[in-house]
Amino acid sequence: MPEKKSQVTTTAHEVGSGGESLYSVRRADDEQLANLGYKSEFRREFSLFETIAFAFSIMGVVASVTSTYSFGLYSGGHVGMVFGWLIPSIFVMSIAASMAELASAMPTSAGLYYFSAKLAPERWSALASWITGWANITGQVTLVCSIDFTCAQMITTALAVGSDGAINLGAGPTYGILLAILFTHGIVCSAATSVLAKLNIFYVLVNVGTTLAAIIALLVCSKNNGERVSTADAFTMYENNTGWANSGWAFLLAFTAPMWTLTGYDSAAHIAEETAGAARAAPIAILTGVGATASLGWLLYIAASYATWSVGDIIGTDLPLPMGQLFLNVLGKKGMLAIWSLIIVVQYVTGAAQGVDASRVVFAFARDNALPGSRWWKKMNPYTQTPVNAAWLVMVLSGICGVLGFSEAALSSLAGAAVIGLYTSYAVPILLRITSGRDKLVPGPFSLGKWYLPIGIIAVSWVSFISVLLVFPGGSDVTADTMMVIVMAVFLFASLSWVLSAHKWFHGPIRTVEGDGSKASPSTSVYDEKRSS
Repeated sequence: MPEKKSQVTTTAHEVGSGGESLYSVRRADDEQLANLGYKSEFRREFSLFETIAFAFSIMGVVASVTSTYSFGLYSGGHVGMVFGWLIPSIFVMSIAASMAELASAMPTSAGLYYFSAKLAPERWSALASWITGWANITGQVTLVCSIDFTCAQMITTALAVGSDGAINLGAGPTYGILLAILFTHGIVCSAATSVLAKLNIFYVLVNVGTTLAAIIALLVCSKNNGERVSTADAFTMYENNTGWANSGWAFLLAFTAPMWTLTGYDSAAHIAEETAGAARAAPIAILTGVGATASLGWLLYIAASYATWSVGDIIGTDLPLPMGQLFLNVLGKKGMLAIWSLIIVVQYVTGAAQGVDASRVVFAFARDNALPGSRWWKKMNPYTQTPVNAAWLVMVLSGICGVLGFSEAALSSLAGAAVIGLYTSYAVPILLRITSGRDKLVPGPFSLGKWYLPIGIIAVSWVSFISVLLVFPGGSDVTADTMMVIVMAVFLFASLSWVLSAHKWFHGPIRTVEGDGSKASPSTSVYDEKRSS
């Protein structure tokens, strides 16, 4: 075991040092993948920087803050914006650190449900894998829909502002825009890995550039307009606009904003089979992506807090997204449309990145025969060497989920389903790591050492707390419609499937390579095929 670890660590340092050494790194990655039980089917085209760019871009800082600005606004006003973002971000770092350790030890597209299978007691291995896999897929698909539906709302907001309110599209046209976005994302997600890797460089540039532009614009223009609040007010003024009588509880609901934004960073694990030096690149990408997103997001919320002269005025807007009203107040019509156009681009590329992530999860789960119609979803396209069928399945399912956009309460439930589904899938393997898996993990290049236990306990405790919190709606009018309909539906389906059938045939991750893998190299590597041709 120590010999294998040393090999991975050594070869990881060779990335980018030359064509032949890069080939050696990829071969070492494929051998490690074979040790994990899988044949290499992807081309390893993602470099370390491109992997970081992918993990960062999937969280889309400025677009995500724009989408979730209203949560802090209602749940505490200025305090909700600033500290409602900061506090959860600190706890999310513990989850990211725990996940980074697991991704470094087991770099495979199967990701979280594979971690659960290997860390659970043998008797419960398949069940742990089944629960984690279905929770992750639920979160992945609903997150694609949430991101793209919000992108559609951003477009309708731009049309409303540009036409001075003459164009005010309802739910039907917005859903049509959603379907158009999903269709184009299906095309993008079907591209070859080399194309997707290069696209992420563009993604990160437009993401960071737009975020910095928004921060500067809000701070400078609000000062010039004389509409900037004092520093004391920006950090300490509290307003409860939720309808909940308890102000402390109302403030906690502001945590929804960062929890919705800081999702999808497991993407670095899901593209591990497309990454050179994956055992090193994946954990770096997870930690860097979360850290950078949390930091830039906090700065943007501080800028927004300074620029929010009247919380009531923003809440009372007729625009689909309140952040649009803030930019309109501070920058004027032309300035708002300029920055808003860039934010739409960021949201669009965020949805595209999330679509890639979701398709890899669907592919991996289908590769282990865990999905209905698995033989279709695990097929690799011979031209792009990517799971095109899985990508289009994600888009179709997201389109079906988008029907919920016709109901404001159900759309809120969709966002909650994404967060709860994803964070449940994050928590299960971390819980197993600190319990039954304490002596099972063979650390990769990144390890938490003795700190894995306290960090893991904090991570699992936070997910438990936030999952209960997110079941409640932002307002005090609690009805059955506003609860997690999607989460319960998938939970019931997965549970009944397991009890009635799956427990007989699903035994967790299956081997797709020959032999026991102790000295394995993939039976057929895409790099051997490429080199021989």
